[in-house]
Amino acid sequence: MTYSAKLLDHFYRPRHAGDLADPTTVAEASNPVCGDVLRLWLRVEQGRVTAASFKADGCVPIIACGSWLADRLSAGCTVEEARSITPEAATAGLDGLPPASRHAAQLAVEVLRRALDAADGQAL
Repeated sequence: MTYSAKLLDHFYRPRHAGDLADPTTVAEASNPVCGDVLRLWLRVEQGRVTAASFKADGCVPIIACGSWLADRLSAGCTVEEARSITPEAATAGLDGLPPASRHAAQLAVEVLRRALDAADGQAL
């Protein structure tokens, strides 16, 4: 499989990897077909993501997608902006994913939605 330089950079040098102290919400999603697992921690304050981190177990693209997502979220986006992130945005953010790896972007967005849904109702 051929991966973009940006995807490989996120794989070899993942951003925001590991547990996050004092998260507002934590979510996990997995793909039972390939075995990928992605866990996302968020700290949300006053409608803005102030910190994000991830742990991934699986293929090169799921680690890169987790890194890209946590990096994008940690830039201080609003909850509304976070909800607008799509698998296509993750794919574009990594300069593309091979067709057989597009499930990684879908899993990243799924875990993000779960984390944001879990945070609903809390003082954001």
